[in-house]
Amino acid sequence: MPRHSILLQECRALLGLERNTTSHAEKLVSGLGGLVGIISVYAISVLVCGTGPGVIVMTASMAASAVLLFGVPHGALSQPWPVLGGHLISAFCGVTCQQLWPDQFWTGALAVGTAITAMHYLRCIHPPGGATALAAVISGPEVHSLGYFYLLTPILLNVLAILTSAVIFNSLFPWRRYPAHLARRRKTKSVKPAERQFELTQEDFAAAMEELDSYVDITAESLTELLELAKQHAEKNITHPEHIIAGKFYSNGKLGNLWSIRQVVDASSGDDRKDQVIYKVLAGDGAYETGICSRDEFRQWARFEVTPVKGRWIKSTGEN
Repeated sequence: MPRHSILLQECRALLGLERNTTSHAEKLVSGLGGLVGIISVYAISVLVCGTGPGVIVMTASMAASAVLLFGVPHGALSQPWPVLGGHLISAFCGVTCQQLWPDQFWTGALAVGTAITAMHYLRCIHPPGGATALAAVISGPEVHSLGYFYLLTPILLNVLAILTSAVIFNSLFPWRRYPAHLARRRKTKSVKPAERQFELTQEDFAAAMEELDSYVDITAESLTELLELAKQHAEKNITHPEHIIAGKFYSNGKLGNLWSIRQVVDASSGDDRKDQVIYKVLAGDGAYETGICSRDEFRQWARFEVTPVKGRWIKSTGEN
């Protein structure tokens, strides 16, 4: 693989630049949802509070919430309690810090840090809450004069408005039910546990997430459902490829750090299992390395043939 390609892949990994696999329709629906959500928040706020002098109609942190509620409606950080609790608790932290230590250069930072800690303990992590806490400190006398009423107007009013918008808007699309608990997904035929070599359980996921010791923006239910669908997909092809062909790509079918994609660089035209195969690793474990092994060893390593499509590796539908 060219050196510049290796450098680009390394930079992408360091930046956390993941491929977005959502459809164009889903992307456009997300944008439309954000538009509808913010208009709704503004309209409801004006209806309740009016637009007179000194009225705080809407906070900027609602725009960040809109990104989550309409762009990632099934994410753990987008659910009702994180949105409601995250904003209100953060607002409380911001107001309290401002009243105890007004006009200090570090007051805003303290408000945000306190809000993050509180959201962690109260299980309502919602990133826009940090902006809500900071706004209570840096927005000036107009907001400071509200005191703890800041929690009610505009924060609670804004939150209820955007949550209502998210429930109604996402209900128009069967695959985007909100809250995530209401999401309707196409059911696939389950494989009996006895047919599998091993079966992961909900308890296994709970233990693994605890060991990871880092907040993951996916619910345990969504994670287990995703794995179940992936396992069902994997079980459609459980045999090793019959033929190893030069120029083709193969995957070992593993997960995480063990996953690997190899391309056969050179192999004899025959099918003697003792023939030597030269390969290079294109992705995953051992990326950018080259190696040599017998055809039979390569076949035992390979789970199935894959094809690069739009930056992703998918199972090949052709004959192996």
